Amino acid sequence: MIGISRAGKGIVAAALAAAFMGLAAGAAWAIPSFARQTNLSCNSCHNGFPKLSSFGRLFKLNAYTLTGIKAIESTGNNNPVLKLTSFMPMSAMLQTSLTSIRTAEPGEKGFDVEFPQQLSFFLAGEITPYLGTLIQATYDDQSGRFGWDNADIRLATRTKIGKKDTIVGLTLNNNPTVQDVWNTAPAWSFPFVASGVAPALMTSAISAGPLAQQVAGLGAYAFYGGSLYGEISFYASTPQGGPHPADETATDTLAGVNPYWRLAYQFNLGGASTLELGTYGLAARLYPQGISGPTDRFTDLALDLQFEKPLGPGGLSVYANWIHERQDLRASFLAGNVSQAANDVETFAANAAYIFRNTYGLTVGVFDLHGTSDPILYVPGSVTGSRRHLPNGSGLIVQASVYAWQNAMFALQYTLYTQFNGARTNYDGFGRNASDNNTLYAVFWIAF
Repeated sequence: MIGISRAGKGIVAAALAAAFMGLAAGAAWAIPSFARQTNLSCNSCHNGFPKLSSFGRLFKLNAYTLTGIKAIESTGNNNPVLKLTSFMPMSAMLQTSLTSIRTAEPGEKGFDVEFPQQLSFFLAGEITPYLGTLIQATYDDQSGRFGWDNADIRLATRTKIGKKDTIVGLTLNNNPTVQDVWNTAPAWSFPFVASGVAPALMTSAISAGPLAQQVAGLGAYAFYGGSLYGEISFYASTPQGGPHPADETATDTLAGVNPYWRLAYQFNLGGASTLELGTYGLAARLYPQGISGPTDRFTDLALDLQFEKPLGPGGLSVYANWIHERQDLRASFLAGNVSQAANDVETFAANAAYIFRNTYGLTVGVFDLHGTSDPILYVPGSVTGSRRHLPNGSGLIVQASVYAWQNAMFALQYTLYTQFNGARTNYDGFGRNASDNNTLYAVFWIAF
């Protein structure tokens, strides 16, 4: 469930957790089955997981099919041919964490231990010489059960257009931007992991998390000359846990197929230095209730920048992402769920990271969200409400990381809010300040 219908408001409250607070259940990581398949260390593809290096981006665009081990192949004139990796491409991931909120929510403890915060299993690697997968199933401690998580199934080949090497491929995935290869896209942006229990802002752009695991998208892409990337994809609803096909009881269902596009240019600056400038967008039509009648329309336009450079005994990375969303909420307005039929949401996030000898990392990030005032959509309420009827929020995130091994990380993260749900002080109408939601978060992560 997504969007702004009454039945879907619970998911909206978690949307920025996916975009800015980095809910772990929506994130995939450096996968050890890829290392086993390629016979390469994790640092070959990652500048501190899960950030992809130039080589890691090529590995993903080539459908996860690069191999460095002997395969099981058919012999003679067998038709069709057979080529299988000599092991099952499976991996597992475990996260456990501690969250401490500056001021406890009424009736709750101010700290929480999640063990596990997340446990994931992956089917990740080459299936055939041109087909590969990254499929994730995750146990979440709050629901107490396993669920369908991120999935990206790719078919790719290499060719020449003019005199330029070109990768062309197809992607079947369930989360807009999970197929992206730059760490500016919402599915892969900082913070890569954060508390699943800390308060979150009220809303986000629809391309920044609310559709995750509730849609299926099929797209075609090309990476020309190692520099120019283009993609067009189309998404339709495929709700998990709901009726199939969707019926009049469904909420926040996409109408028909909805286009997503991506265009990026990567400047190769020499050595391992790169600069990426890009844009992407999503146009979505949504039934707030049922499967017929008027729809709400969401149009996202985004710009992004990524810069990577070796610096001394480590590497510097800078990331920035801006999204403007135009909302035509005609259906929700007719239903009385919003006070006007036109709203806007705009988000900006940027961070800079330095990793020393692939072992010690420091990241500093800022985020800002603001949107149109709406006294029906954004109402006062303890902790989660807005006294000023605004979704606005801003702040700073600082994270220190230690990679004890390439497949294990300890991180200490602090999120500081300068504004929360529209105000700095008494933002909810019940006396709570933005700074009361400041969060200290410690996490241990291991993959094997």
